[in-house]
Amino acid sequence: MTAKRQLQIWAFGFAIFIAFLYVFHGVMTPFVAGMLIAYFVDPIADRLEDWGLSRLWATSVITVLFFVLMIGLVSTILPILSTQILGFAERVPSYYEHLRTFTEPVISQIFSGVSDTNLKEMGATAASFTKQALDVVAKVIEKVLSGGAAIFDLISIIVLTPLVTFYMLRDWDVMVARIDGWLPRAHAKVIREQCTLIDETLAGFVRGQASVCLILGSFYAIGLTVLGLEFGLLVGLGAGIISFIPYFGTIVGFGVSIAIAVVQFGDWVQVAIVAGVFGVGQMLEGNFLTPKLVGEKVGLHPVWVIFALMAGGSLAGFTGILLAVPVAAVIGVLVRFGLKQYLNSAMYASKDTN
Repeated sequence: MTAKRQLQIWAFGFAIFIAFLYVFHGVMTPFVAGMLIAYFVDPIADRLEDWGLSRLWATSVITVLFFVLMIGLVSTILPILSTQILGFAERVPSYYEHLRTFTEPVISQIFSGVSDTNLKEMGATAASFTKQALDVVAKVIEKVLSGGAAIFDLISIIVLTPLVTFYMLRDWDVMVARIDGWLPRAHAKVIREQCTLIDETLAGFVRGQASVCLILGSFYAIGLTVLGLEFGLLVGLGAGIISFIPYFGTIVGFGVSIAIAVVQFGDWVQVAIVAGVFGVGQMLEGNFLTPKLVGEKVGLHPVWVIFALMAGGSLAGFTGILLAVPVAAVIGVLVRFGLKQYLNSAMYASKDTN
């Protein structure tokens, strides 16, 4: 079989796989979530096996502990978070008015040389861009909620995800070995190399960055709550969750926290202490957490990750968001491989003979 024919077959199979995911994305959430959790905790299962436990016992212990911990955290934090979300939504207009009054003299001074007409045009343009951005985010959220948070889907996630995680984690090594045996022998080495790069990228980003986000979110939430900041738990966890985008989580969390602190305390010492929480968090992230847990460059640019999450949420709701980063990692590795092949090919090296 020629290489061209093999490529056509693989492309056709990939197209069928994508079509399958798109058609059945409404029921895929617990399966995708279970598979991602199994991938996330597989190194722990391997470590327990090294310590003498069988794969079945290692899987059982990890699955039970993981979901007991998750259920405990959710049942403890969710009621507080829901209350803070509702309270924050109610207070947003008052925050806006306080901040507008506070910043209006500064803004007037900055734009003192701009005519009222131009200032209104700038405001209208900014409002238009903001509305468009919010519309895009709203559509993604609507898609996510309609695809992943219906009552039936929620029940299926709660019931099926632990089962899928258990079976996937138990049979993970067996499945990997079996898939390896299906690879075309002539290209098995190259495919294994690319799969290794994909695994390194996902391990660095998913496992490492998720750990960083969890630690930072906990640090910010606890620090802001101890300081007595209103909605400190919500703001801190939110800043941690979006910390996978370098500096973005810190900037957003810092801005929202300072705005709340200015309105709530009116004391610059308290505001400075709130700012200090994010300063310490940024130092921890840059000097310890990211170097130790994520390591060197993992090959996923923040803009590429944001696009993948937005596209995944728009196309397939919550399931699409779960698949976004793994798919982005795969595409990134394959694009780099294709670029390397091109740069080493005669097409790139050939000179114009005209």
